[in-house]
Amino acid sequence: MSELILDGSKILWHQERLEQWKRGERIVPITIDMALTQACQYNCVFCYANMQRNKPHKITFEIMKNFLDDCAEVGVKAISLVSDGESTANPIYEDVIVYGKKVGLDMAIATHGNTLTEEVLRKILPALTYLRFNFSAGTPQRYSEIMGVPVEKYYETCENIKMAMKIKKEINLDVTIGMQMVLMPQDADEIIPLAKLGKELRPDYLVIKHCSDDEEGTLGVDYDKYDDLVDLLKEAESYSDEEYLVKAKWSKILSKGKRNYSRCHGTPFHLQMSGTGLIAPCGSFFNEKYKQYHIANITEPGVRFKDILKSERYWEVMDFLASDKFDACSMCETLCLQDKTNEVLDAYKKGQHALTRPSGDLPQHLNFI
Repeated sequence: MSELILDGSKILWHQERLEQWKRGERIVPITIDMALTQACQYNCVFCYANMQRNKPHKITFEIMKNFLDDCAEVGVKAISLVSDGESTANPIYEDVIVYGKKVGLDMAIATHGNTLTEEVLRKILPALTYLRFNFSAGTPQRYSEIMGVPVEKYYETCENIKMAMKIKKEINLDVTIGMQMVLMPQDADEIIPLAKLGKELRPDYLVIKHCSDDEEGTLGVDYDKYDDLVDLLKEAESYSDEEYLVKAKWSKILSKGKRNYSRCHGTPFHLQMSGTGLIAPCGSFFNEKYKQYHIANITEPGVRFKDILKSERYWEVMDFLASDKFDACSMCETLCLQDKTNEVLDAYKKGQHALTRPSGDLPQHLNFI
């Protein structure tokens, strides 16, 4: 099996897009991270999306069909249904996943997974590159407290994870099924119980990641306290075996929430969209107070994504983020989705990296950079 990169960027394998960028051309995103709604049945204590509410718009299947057609036409390679809402709360999500795969896009979804029935799993798993269950505690009561739902949701979701793995093996699917813990330092008591639970449920992996905060520290994440969790996280990783990987996102967990770059070059490669249909460059800027970064909305009549990509407004925003007028260290969230890609591109701009294609096998999930 090729490498599963859970703590890094796969941008260096996309040399054609990098060459276009180096020549100063206007590029098409490789990956688009989006949601189909801002709604969610959960109320997680670490939720960044709650701070990024914007004017509601309904995303219909017709809108998504046009959007996915445009993505396939212009050269987008992958769509991840993650972003700022629980996409399974929009009933179109099953058909969106299947249609996206049909037109040639790699499709993925991250979800609390509580509403995934066997029928749904059998429909969507063949069309997915990965399915990730957001599962941030290893015991029922703490799951309830951290994820803001009744205790029974813990047991129901565990059964859904087992069902997903059963179907994957039964029909020999390539889809990767994982679990993800968003770790706030005060919830360290759940690291080992969750690693053990994963060992019982047998997903392909469990990834333990940091919690992002906004530029004002609204969630109150104390990044210094992650240092105290190193031994626990190493113990959790020791539960890995040949078919179950436990991986901590070390580079971000131990970063103190700090960046080593000021300009943002990653958003044209890895665009984010809100569950309202809003196109902003990234999830840091969905809220109405960041209107200066808002570009367009795919739900507006007559608006097509392929036209937005060519618009002067789109590139005005992208160019601003890459300019000396923008400071990623102080003007947006900590350790964002584009962070690892930004590190690579910034090093190139500083003459520290040649952007050479890595040798060896291609990593898994190549188009989800």
